Amino acid sequence: MLSNEEFVRHSIDLNLFFMRIMKEHMFFIQVAFTPKDQNLGRQADMLKAEATRILAETISVANGLLSPQVAASGEIVTNYTLEAEKATQFFTGIAFDIGLTQAEQGLSAANRVMINPMVLQRVRQINQKAINLLKSIISFKEKILNSVLTCEIFTLNYPLLIDHVLREARFYLNMINRLQNREDIDSEKDLAEQEAFWNRIMAEHAKFIRGLLDPTEVDLFNAADMFGDTFDMLTQESLEAQRHTELLSDVTDKSIKATTEIRNFKRQGTEGILECKIKSIIIPLLGDHTLREANHFLRILKTD
Repeated sequence: MLSNEEFVRHSIDLNLFFMRIMKEHMFFIQVAFTPKDQNLGRQADMLKAEATRILAETISVANGLLSPQVAASGEIVTNYTLEAEKATQFFTGIAFDIGLTQAEQGLSAANRVMINPMVLQRVRQINQKAINLLKSIISFKEKILNSVLTCEIFTLNYPLLIDHVLREARFYLNMINRLQNREDIDSEKDLAEQEAFWNRIMAEHAKFIRGLLDPTEVDLFNAADMFGDTFDMLTQESLEAQRHTELLSDVTDKSIKATTEIRNFKRQGTEGILECKIKSIIIPLLGDHTLREANHFLRILKTD
């Protein structure tokens, strides 16, 4: 059973990372609808607004409670997040609360903290709000995916991308439910399962990037294709390592190497998009979004 300090710290770390991811998912879904389905766009916007409120509440209690590893990982915000939000706001006309990003940039971390009852109660409440919202987000994503697959609506998002963000929401919900029940989410078994999950996510990121690049970006297209193949292989190897744990160390070493490489690729890509040096239909925030997820995965891979 988790101590109060572990419960608070794990909850804040998880919510700071994943709630920003969830609000951005809602944005990516919102902007991909055609004018005919703007009612669905408004639903996505409402869910995004609630995710923004929960993120803001998490930030308000996080200072001094954030773990140093997460603070240093680049999974909460990167050097590009603020600029990516401003550029995306310019391109779409949809406003972002950049004050939250600025607040996250100023968060401090500590190795050990004392937890008072008021903080403990507030974190429990934030977790419950996250759980309630995630159930709504999952239901909405399921509805959109089913409507796309049955040709009831058209969206500019790939069906795989909708399924991808649905799996991330389900993963987050499982993690936050377990934390709310004071279960450890960092056991060897859990880390092995997360490795398989995130290797698949990295494979799909590579495939999305490939599909959104201009056809003239041949070198980048080929690099993305290579990463897709590499992470497809690592996904299968990490699933096998769950059954044969003696293989896990070798697979993790390969995952660290490949994730470092795709992290660098995403970082260079985000820079290139922001500097208008890459031809693509990749919205700037999507580049930074996938970069943060690679940073998160690297931090997990390097957890002792």
